[in-house]
Amino acid sequence: MSRLRKRKITVLFWLYLLIVLRITVFRSTFTLQHLCRNGKIVLTLFDGYIDLIRQGNWFSFTYLFFGNIIWFVPFGMYLQYRGKTRTLWYAAIYGFLFSLCIETMQYIFGTGLSELDDLVLNTLGAWIGALLFKQALAPRTFSAP
Repeated sequence: MSRLRKRKITVLFWLYLLIVLRITVFRSTFTLQHLCRNGKIVLTLFDGYIDLIRQGNWFSFTYLFFGNIIWFVPFGMYLQYRGKTRTLWYAAIYGFLFSLCIETMQYIFGTGLSELDDLVLNTLGAWIGALLFKQALAPRTFSAP
């Protein structure tokens, strides 16, 4: 792969990271006035999702549940692409750590709920991304019928 192509992919990855941080941490509610004042931590696993299902709010459920997974798929893919992860578990660990950073910043800046759900789903998304990239590069073996 050419160096220019690798650079383009890396620039796209950094752009992706900035978008994720803008959506999750540096929202319109972001101000330094409320530093360490408005943050909330939710440690009950999937409780909010169960409430959304009970209310019949399928759009919000789908957006939040699958969105938390999908937003981290490129993270796992990039780690696998750059060879930063020898196994899929390393991608999951890096995904967990990046998600933990986001959740910590959301708590500190008070720009969102710091939820255990997000850590689990984001970690799963990074793992899935690494798996997809690894499977895309796996040699194909075909057997004759």
